[in-house]
This record gives sequence, structure tokens and C-alpha cells, in this order.
Amino acid sequence: MQKGDVIEIRAELARRIGAIESRHGRAGIAREVDAIRRIAHRNGMLPAVTVAHLLESALARGEQGRLVQDWLAMLGEAVHSERQDDAASHAFAAACQVRFT
Repeated sequence: MQKGDVIEIRAELARRIGAIESRHGRAGIAREVDAIRRIAHRNGMLPAVTVAHLLESALARGEQGRLVQDWLAMLGEAVHSERQDDAASHAFAAACQVRFT
């Protein structure tokens, strides 16, 4: 993937994350997070895939409100991470465990 492509994909995912705030209800949020996860997966953005998956699990558990906003902030950080490898993915998963449990 070329640098310009990465910038465009990150911008699209950031736009989608920002737009989630206007969605009402967990189902709408979950659909958009699923779309973000699929785009990230197609583009090898492993930390974003990991955080999106964990966010989907949090939504399924019934988490909502400010906690979901914190999850979305973490997802944004994962999207913009310079490292997109397995090690970065594991680091984001560990950070989610510490921050959200």
C-alpha cells in the first residue's frame, strides 16, 4: 500500500469514527464499527481491527455512553498508529484490557 493510500484510508476511518457520535443506539454503532473493522482488516491495520473487535464485544455486553466514547477514542488512536503489526495489535489489546476493565 502506498503512503497516499494509507493517508486516505486513515482519513476515511477517522471520518467514520467521528460520525458514530451522531448514531443513536448500540445497533447503529455496532454496524458502523463492523464496517470500520472490515475496512481496517482489508488494509492490514491490525491494531484497528483488534480494537474494533473488542469494541464490538463491549457493545454486545451493553456498554454505552461515555465508555463507548472512550472506546472510540482508542479506536482512533489505533487507526493512526504508525505501527500496524502484530506487536502493535497486542499492545493495543493490552491497553484496552487495562483501560476498560
